[in-house]
Amino acid sequence: MQRLATLFVLLITALVTLSGGYAQDGSAVPEGPYFGQTPPGLTPEPFAPGIVSTQGWEISGVFSPDMKEFYLIREVEVAGNLEQQFIVFENKNNAWSEKVISPRIGQPFIAPDGKTMHLGRRYKERIEGGWSDIKSLGSPFEELRIMRLTSSARGTYVLDEATRDGHGLLRYSRLIDGVREAPQPLPKAINTGRWNAHPFIAPDESYILWDGQRNNPVRNADLFVSFRQPDGTWGEAIKMGDEINTDESESGARVTPDGKYLFFNRMVERATDNVDIYWVDASIIENLRPKP
Repeated sequence: MQRLATLFVLLITALVTLSGGYAQDGSAVPEGPYFGQTPPGLTPEPFAPGIVSTQGWEISGVFSPDMKEFYLIREVEVAGNLEQQFIVFENKNNAWSEKVISPRIGQPFIAPDGKTMHLGRRYKERIEGGWSDIKSLGSPFEELRIMRLTSSARGTYVLDEATRDGHGLLRYSRLIDGVREAPQPLPKAINTGRWNAHPFIAPDESYILWDGQRNNPVRNADLFVSFRQPDGTWGEAIKMGDEINTDESESGARVTPDGKYLFFNRMVERATDNVDIYWVDASIIENLRPKP
């Protein structure tokens, strides 16, 4: 009997190792980079269907720079009520496992050096064994209703501002001789139209991604990119192609720390509020860069 029990434990351990781990709903998560998913080409695909992208509402999926953690916000039903939860998938010994961190506390973005998790106007610092308690960026950031703040490898912040009329500005804030400057509006090339939000600045500051509404009477977010020009200014906004932008909303673009893939949120079915996380080869961004 003892031998049979031991064999049973070894069998279960082997099955968990082979499957790579389990999501919160008990489904197996394949092992390996990107949850064992087949990489997409230049046509966006849902990321990790049934594991990350489900029939519900998921946004803001971001990897840590070491690619060992994947954070997102998911809406779930709890005791008959919908609740937005802050989720992490962790990869330990090549096996992914899912856990709930807390109720939603912002849209996560991890700085390129991996030391800071930005959550809008708040943040956490990497400490031994995890993350610190949440902290405030303080004034003047505290006075802005920031949904998303991202940072470059040089520490430049790019952030949005939530307003009821959709006229909030996208701003930047640089580190100058170690001193953080007050947030400054980005130029009209970027701050044109309405509902500009959820920016992402490339680690090398060569481009900015964001979503907004232009020349469209129906509120429907599209993704845009602006490239840094040789003189340091920002180029005109380029609406990303039809493979990215659909008749529904696309938002929250971000590029993986290894630079390989563009992730974004897509409204899949408005009637059921089904929003999924999509990914596509990041070369689609460079393909939009104006040729000299």
